[in-house]
Amino acid sequence: MADAQLVLQWCQSKDSISTHYAADPTKTPGDIADQLYKSHHLKSPSTKAPASRKTATLEDLQWARQCGNFGNTQPSEMFLRAYYDLLQCLEGDAVANCCSPSLCGSTGFVPLTIIAPLNDQLRHMSNLIVRAKREVLLATNFWKHSGASELVNDAMIELSRRAGARGEKIVMKLMYDRGDIKQFVTPHQDVDEKTWTTEAVGLPPMSKIPNIDFQVLNFHKPPLGTFHSKFMVVDREIATISSNNIMDNDNVEMMTHIEGPIVDSVWETFLFSWHNKLDPAVPCRDTTALSKPPPTYQDASFKQLFEPDGSFRLPERPTDANLPEHMPGDPHFDDSIVGEIDRMRSVLRPGPGESNADVVCRHLNKPTKLDLKPSAPPQDPNLHFFPFVPCPPIPAVPIAMASRKPYSQPNNHSEFVPQNEAWLSLIRNARRDIFIQTPDLNAKTLLPALLEAVRRGVEITYYVCEGYNDLGELLPGQGGTNEMAARSLYDELASPAEKALLKVFFYVAGDQDHPIHNSFKKRSCHIKLLIADGAVAVQGSGNQDTQSWYHSQEVNIMVDSVVVCRAWREGIERNQNTALFGRAREDGCWYDREGKLAEGSMGTNPSRLERVKGAFGMIQKARGA
Repeated sequence: MADAQLVLQWCQSKDSISTHYAADPTKTPGDIADQLYKSHHLKSPSTKAPASRKTATLEDLQWARQCGNFGNTQPSEMFLRAYYDLLQCLEGDAVANCCSPSLCGSTGFVPLTIIAPLNDQLRHMSNLIVRAKREVLLATNFWKHSGASELVNDAMIELSRRAGARGEKIVMKLMYDRGDIKQFVTPHQDVDEKTWTTEAVGLPPMSKIPNIDFQVLNFHKPPLGTFHSKFMVVDREIATISSNNIMDNDNVEMMTHIEGPIVDSVWETFLFSWHNKLDPAVPCRDTTALSKPPPTYQDASFKQLFEPDGSFRLPERPTDANLPEHMPGDPHFDDSIVGEIDRMRSVLRPGPGESNADVVCRHLNKPTKLDLKPSAPPQDPNLHFFPFVPCPPIPAVPIAMASRKPYSQPNNHSEFVPQNEAWLSLIRNARRDIFIQTPDLNAKTLLPALLEAVRRGVEITYYVCEGYNDLGELLPGQGGTNEMAARSLYDELASPAEKALLKVFFYVAGDQDHPIHNSFKKRSCHIKLLIADGAVAVQGSGNQDTQSWYHSQEVNIMVDSVVVCRAWREGIERNQNTALFGRAREDGCWYDREGKLAEGSMGTNPSRLERVKGAFGMIQKARGA
């Protein structure tokens, strides 16, 4: 880096978009960012990757340590290498990470993760919303009036009722991406009540939420600058980082609930993305997450969820509780995470004559009212399906933002960005294994990095979704289908020993014994996760495809914790059967016991007609699907 001293000064500065906004909330975050850093949300320069990347020295790692606010934690070498590498992007654009440099590296807690169907994420979000005391900031990619959105609507109505009972008002901001022709001129579009209450959007009118000051913003930077981020901040104490949109679908998703100082970074990411004036101003501008203890770990009942060794075994124990399910239009809110877990244990209790597979099937069918039957054998009695993955109380761990700004141009020149550099660094520096789960894996920069790791002796395991937006992935420049990408990887590996280190799987739901093609909309997976050596992970909204690597705005966190990574891996395996039944062959395809491709699969040589149909798929990609 030519100007490491400047980046260090930015990272150690007391100035940030947040502090300047707190001093004068009449200013827009966009103007503040431009004043401080000569950049803002809409400035996305072409950032081609360098021909080679420097291997960080011990001095460089010390520099990276000084650039982060890691407190008394001891960041691992792998984490610091990835943090050093993502910081290199700031020299060309100080806010390439969608927040001020001083907020890129922090610490925090991950008391809860949810790995489950979409509605389970929305249930937790709705509970957090009704518990809000001052403000709710919600960002999502696609919002559609649906059962999923009704969970949020119900929470808003209840929040307004509770705030009114206290004689207070709550400020709530919602940001989404619903393409509008006006965005060719002004990408950030204010949304009025008449628009947000249309059938397509279906948010509650102000008459139903009189005690919420509600503001809605619609962002898209045409043609390809999608707002693909999915996160929420409540009272600047709790943030969620998600994979899910807010619309009904058959996806299994992943959400992390985070607390501690890193919440300040996510809070500023929302302001930075909003860009426009916040009217009314957000009330938590003067109270940082850094100044408050993490709320979940103050709850004595939360600590009682765990065994003496820190494991979470309640899903394997029967419960006599008979609690109603928290459903759209029939909400049943809980006062704590423990209450949510108790309710979920009751919901997943087998009824008369039901097997565990029947229970899982019932739960996966419910969001989109399916009638699919289970095909899986009995579950491991020591690892039952359960959406909530709590993490035992541990000291704060290093956490960094690993995001990217939106880039609209139809080329792949926005490559050298924090998200991508974090991924590549972890792959490059892994010594033992890499685990990835993503809907699609085909980004042209990623594939050579995986091959290089395999040739170093690193085991690569990745889970993808059968047929996820295949038509869009067939378009020129999009990377091809998952089968095509897997086939190309295996073809590049010379020896059986190398091929054995590459383990490709297609997602299999927790109630099934085979992958189901995404076109059937019955059992799909939308999780985005990368774990290196079981110790450092990146989780959030970023897929391993062309759109996420080079175009969409993504918001991810990089977590440095063996304990958290272990909980995530257990949650992944607990809630799907991919490892048991989803292994692909070395031609990149999954086959059933009779040697047939999964129904709907195009294999590795799609027909000309299927390629022509890719135009429709591009529409899906532009929507961020």
